[in-house]
Amino acid sequence: MINKILSRLGIVLLNALSLLPLFLLYRLADAFYLLIFYVVKYRRKVVKENLYKAFPDKNSAELNAIEKEYYKFLSSLFVEVIKMKSISKNELNKRVKFKNKDLVEAYLQNNESVLFCSSHYGNYEWVCMAIGLNFSGQHFPIYKPLSSELFDNWFFNMRSKFGNKMVSMRQTLRAVQANKNAASMFTFGSDQAPSKEESIYWTNFLHQETSVQLGIEKIAKKTNRPVSYLKINYLKRGYYEVDCVPICLHPKETAEFEITELHTRFLEEMINEKPAYWLWSHRRWKYKPEAKLPKFEERKQDLSDSLA
Repeated sequence: MINKILSRLGIVLLNALSLLPLFLLYRLADAFYLLIFYVVKYRRKVVKENLYKAFPDKNSAELNAIEKEYYKFLSSLFVEVIKMKSISKNELNKRVKFKNKDLVEAYLQNNESVLFCSSHYGNYEWVCMAIGLNFSGQHFPIYKPLSSELFDNWFFNMRSKFGNKMVSMRQTLRAVQANKNAASMFTFGSDQAPSKEESIYWTNFLHQETSVQLGIEKIAKKTNRPVSYLKINYLKRGYYEVDCVPICLHPKETAEFEITELHTRFLEEMINEKPAYWLWSHRRWKYKPEAKLPKFEERKQDLSDSLA
């Protein structure tokens, strides 16, 4: 009961903060950065370890600079998520711009569907919201429900306010089948870490053995829907550009795990270009491989070339 009361009070506070203009919320973010970086030291050990292992060729000064930039961005991301509650369509469209929309629209106008790979990079929440405003088809973001029902409902309502139809991970296949004859877009978080039981495919990602979810590949090969990567480019505070990059147009013609390797390499390239805007405080590598399936070590160059 006490937890529910505190959760309700927290949601009331977040809703009130959301009414503030972004320039004031960013001032709060500046103070929040000082708090979580210097005082609370929120997951700094996790971030340092992740950065150290991901970039073995960088020196301490370079890693420290990335770490600081990451926490500044994380603080801004926190208030931007709060702002989702009250942000207008015009404001969101001003801050999130899409490139290569016509490549996606060509399928939607033909009453076909596409699959999007996304990741916890930049403001993935704003990007997901903005898809519902910028494309003609119905958008189905795949999400993992939160343990708190109150906060899960809060996020659900915000994420779906501009027409998105949220689909929990366990209902993905059912939603795909139900909309197989309609112009639609399904967005998958390609860097969402599988549970230990579901960690059946491992690959080298950022110099570490990493388990990768196979959900988007399974859906793509089953339905032969083209796959595009949502390449999020952080322009400046509160402004993002999203390039819809086709990475696989004919999934049924691909080899096993090829699509998984393609989107994993794409994310790796994106992180290497601008490392501070990925979710480094996430414990991405908490599980270690026990048994590994065959990988594409001998084909990595070919896969990288196909993304060029």
